Amino acid sequence: MLLVVSGDVEQQNFNESGAVIMERQTARRTPSSVTQMPESPPACVNLAKDLTARCRARALQLTDDEILSITQDLESVIENLCDYIGRVPTSALGSDAYTDVAVKELSVRGFLEDDMLTNAVNNMPNRKSFHSSNMPRLVEFLQGMYHESVEFGGHLFSSLPEVSEYIEPLYDALFCPLTNQVMTDPVLTESGVTYERRAIEEHFERFADSSENVICPVTKMPLQSKTLMNNASLKSVIAEWTMRNEAMRIRIARTALSLSSTEAMVLEAIHELKSLAKLRGKNREQMHKIGVTRLLARLLDNHNVQIRHSALELLCFLVEDEEGKDIIGKTKAIARTIKLLSTNGTDERHAAISFLLELSKSQLLLEDIGSTAGSILILTTMRINDSDDPIAAQKAGEVLKNLEKCSKNIKYMAESGYLEPLQSHLVGGSEEMQMEMVGYLAELIQEQELTIDINGSTSGVLIKMVLSCNTVARKAALDVLVQLSSHHPNSKTLVEAGIVPVMVEELFIRKVDDEPLSYKAMAAAVLANVVESGIDPDTTMVNKEGHVLTSKYSIYNFVHMLKCFMPDELNLSIIRVLLALTAHAKPLATVVSVVKESHRGHSIVELMSFRTEALGVAATRLLITLSAHMGHTIAERLCKTQGQPRRLVRSIIRAGRAAITERHAAAVTLLSRLPYRNVSLNLALVQEGAVPAILRGIEEMRSGTSRMMTSRHAAPYMEGLVGTLVRLTATLYNPDVLKAAMEHDFASVLTALLAGAAGSGEVQRLAAVGLENLSYHSIKLSRPPPREDESRPKKMTILKRLKDARVHNHNSSKNPPLNVCPVHRGVCTPATTFCLLEAGAVEGLLVCLENDDAHVVDAALGALCTLVDDRVDVEKAVVALAGLGAARRVLAVLRQHRGNSLWHKCFSVVEKLLVHGDDGCVREVTGDRMLPPALVSAFHRGDANAKQAAENILRRLHKMPDYSATYVSVEL
Repeated sequence: MLLVVSGDVEQQNFNESGAVIMERQTARRTPSSVTQMPESPPACVNLAKDLTARCRARALQLTDDEILSITQDLESVIENLCDYIGRVPTSALGSDAYTDVAVKELSVRGFLEDDMLTNAVNNMPNRKSFHSSNMPRLVEFLQGMYHESVEFGGHLFSSLPEVSEYIEPLYDALFCPLTNQVMTDPVLTESGVTYERRAIEEHFERFADSSENVICPVTKMPLQSKTLMNNASLKSVIAEWTMRNEAMRIRIARTALSLSSTEAMVLEAIHELKSLAKLRGKNREQMHKIGVTRLLARLLDNHNVQIRHSALELLCFLVEDEEGKDIIGKTKAIARTIKLLSTNGTDERHAAISFLLELSKSQLLLEDIGSTAGSILILTTMRINDSDDPIAAQKAGEVLKNLEKCSKNIKYMAESGYLEPLQSHLVGGSEEMQMEMVGYLAELIQEQELTIDINGSTSGVLIKMVLSCNTVARKAALDVLVQLSSHHPNSKTLVEAGIVPVMVEELFIRKVDDEPLSYKAMAAAVLANVVESGIDPDTTMVNKEGHVLTSKYSIYNFVHMLKCFMPDELNLSIIRVLLALTAHAKPLATVVSVVKESHRGHSIVELMSFRTEALGVAATRLLITLSAHMGHTIAERLCKTQGQPRRLVRSIIRAGRAAITERHAAAVTLLSRLPYRNVSLNLALVQEGAVPAILRGIEEMRSGTSRMMTSRHAAPYMEGLVGTLVRLTATLYNPDVLKAAMEHDFASVLTALLAGAAGSGEVQRLAAVGLENLSYHSIKLSRPPPREDESRPKKMTILKRLKDARVHNHNSSKNPPLNVCPVHRGVCTPATTFCLLEAGAVEGLLVCLENDDAHVVDAALGALCTLVDDRVDVEKAVVALAGLGAARRVLAVLRQHRGNSLWHKCFSVVEKLLVHGDDGCVREVTGDRMLPPALVSAFHRGDANAKQAAENILRRLHKMPDYSATYVSVEL
């Protein structure tokens, strides 16, 4: 008899059973002689054994009626046993566990009566109640089995297959007598015994070389023939039993998974399901239907590593068909698997990547896998780091290859830094695919600012798209090229692919009806990026005629494209190209020549004031570059452009109220770089109120309290302010400029800037230059002191004397006594005469001599030399300088610095100290051991001025012959 168990896995009942005939034999047997059934259990057992032996001995000779008769006898025997057991009191059984086993043994075999079942179960402790049916559900059966396994320290079954065999019993007729395994190809021998074909054939082969008769292994009877007949009926029964058994095993394992009472139960259930999944595809289909696949997806979140690993391995088998992949796609298994890719366990990681590889074979799951957070990034990382785990890296590459079939995944890969798929599809894909890839590339670069290195093939495709007649394709390609070219390492690849001639053609030659100027602007931006990357413009061809970027042809066209009515983006890119070219000497001269000839300087000046800050800054920077070669021309055009000086001054004022921008710094830098002696520009600045704005800005920068100091443009802005102020000191001969300098006390302002804390070395240099310019005018501005009237009235009344005394006292309080400057021989003040001594600038200038920057030292020496000029009282000036330690500092400059200008100025001061200094000053100068070598070096290598100054001192030191009639000699 075979037990047929049906119903849902969750509601499985053991209330349906039937008798199945295992073998239908053709032999006949005599009817059963059992007339009376014994009542005692031992007699029943002996009778059952006798009936069983009779069936085995004459199996092939029994008829259907005989089999039915024996079956009825067996049923009667079992009923008697049940009656006997039912009459035994429960207390007499002793062990509840034994009772439980007995109840289950009888109930499962379908021979337990309702009254006994109820009586036995109700007396068992810790047992859940059954349903109204007389058979427990499979879930409750397994729960009870594992409950007793824990409670009594043992287990009823060693594995889940035993449970299925217990429910769906195995019969001896299914086993081969030789292999003791269930037969798959049963055959009958002459003796009437059924064997497995392979096993009996191997048995026959033993007698092949022997003269002995072949013996039946079971009956030991000699066989006259080796002919084997297929036992079709038994084979059908075995196949039916196998399918039913495997289905039952799947249900039991599924129930064990859902219970998850212990980790061992789950692992055993997964192992059982895995073995069944490997057997046949039909088992996988059943697992899908009863929810095994979904249960396994949940187990991927289990805390036990072995459970997760086993679940992944089983899922790899279950998703080989599309149904399994479809079920997984509706769960969270993909996200959980992606998470497991980063685990430290190698086996689990390999299982996860293998499962993902199987899923990636489904077109329906490609987008889900790619859109899962972190999936592409983790896969690309595994692929790149192939040395860490070669197996995982190989499978990750296969997964990525499958994911490329979905275009969105290509974008995700590019976002993760894996650009090969995008570039390969861009090069080898269809026109539609190329457009899609270009769109992705533009989106990635613009939105995420990715830095992408392209290859030559990709560059060639993009350039071809620019040359096409498809407007959409042209725009998309130009957008991408603008971004790609901004990454300077791509420039070499783009130039080799021929990007420059194509962009030049777009700018100068190509015209498409109804095409916006933005296309030209993008082409100019690409060209600007390429030129700024550092390529050699002298060898970069722009057309087939042999012109290069530095040719006058190219520069002329670039300059003539600068127009105020052109788009700001186009003007900005053209100026960027010109700025990059002017970094080289040859194209700089060409740009200067073209700008002068074409009068395009007006356009550049006008572009300075455009609202687009980037354009304004670029135009200003270009003018700054050109100012060294055509500064007066630029200054005149600034003055002639209506409102331009005012806008420049306003930019300075506006900077004091907000953070300093690059535009503010560029504006004042341009003013400080233009020729200082341009009276028109200086007068325009004074008239527009630039001086108060400049001084206010300098004071804010010096105070350090303004938020402007936090700007990265603070240093150039400060230098530009000081340079603009100093430029006014070069045209003091203009009355308006001189008046402004006096009213705002330029000498005191510049003296304060000599301190190191006031700014950079450039600020100190500019302050010294400004003081030098001011000091040259001191001798002219210094007025002689007033003379006292020696004639007095002989007689004066008392009232007159009191009145004169009152007036004298009143005037004394308003006008303090005037100090006469010993150097300028008149009354000097810092504001009116710019006297360096009165302003206290000498100490600051002497400190500047200790600066490491030779330019600062040179400017400071220039300012000091104005105090020993022949127009002033040199003797008094030398006394003042010697008292401040000028000799020591000037001689120290000769030790540290070399240069014609420095030599000339140092020797000029040293000569004055030797001629007009006292004995102590002379000894200090002549006692310096570095002076003679410096004099000799300047005499050998210096220019005419330095050589003449050195010769004068050498002559006074008796180191050179004196061709003059008289001179004052000084002994060393």
